[in-house]
Amino acid sequence: MSHLAASVADNYLSATACFFVHARAEPGVMPRVLELFARRGLVPSSWQSSTSGRDRSRLTISIQMRGLASETIDYMAACLRQIAFVEAVVTSRNHTPS
Repeated sequence: MSHLAASVADNYLSATACFFVHARAEPGVMPRVLELFARRGLVPSSWQSSTSGRDRSRLTISIQMRGLASETIDYMAACLRQIAFVEAVVTSRNHTPS
């Protein structure tokens, strides 16, 4: 691999993947979401969750994870969408200069 290609690959994997999960506020949602990362031996860089709505029935989880390949991010987002009570999953990638 050329020096330029290696540098691009390192920069690519230094990106932070952001997962935004919107779900019904049910007790089993958060452990199921975290399990998806734990099964892969991953510990998220950041995890924030909150409930909202008049009756607190909406759950929003924001997860950040460094070093995931694009294919892994897409696969994990698809898996998150299959979790019971999850209504939407949005992903983004933040690139920070090295």
